[in-house]
Amino acid sequence: VQLVESGGGLVQPGGSLRLSCTTSGFTFSRYAMKWFRQAPGKERELVAVISSGGTNYADSVKGRFTISRDNAKNTVYLQMNSLKSEDTAVYYCNVALYPGQYWGQGTQVTVSS
Repeated sequence: VQLVESGGGLVQPGGSLRLSCTTSGFTFSRYAMKWFRQAPGKERELVAVISSGGTNYADSVKGRFTISRDNAKNTVYLQMNSLKSEDTAVYYCNVALYPGQYWGQGTQVTVSS
């Protein structure tokens, strides 16, 4: 199982980024996919989830972030708009495959003027 994130970078407040997580090694379409983030000195937090039941978001990103997936490309995306300095973090994609969980290497997002 491999998860590879991309798309991070430096962006000004109010700007946008789209993160991608390309996966392999499992039947992508069958599983819920998640985006987490971890800011310096803070615990990793769940940002967004996409599953057959729909999508869910942390309160802090609702209305600004959108999670989506392309099952033909085995890829999950996180569109981030109206970025704030507090969105600065390393962003990770995640999948839970019994009996464990798998993570990508993370991609750094820095929101700063």
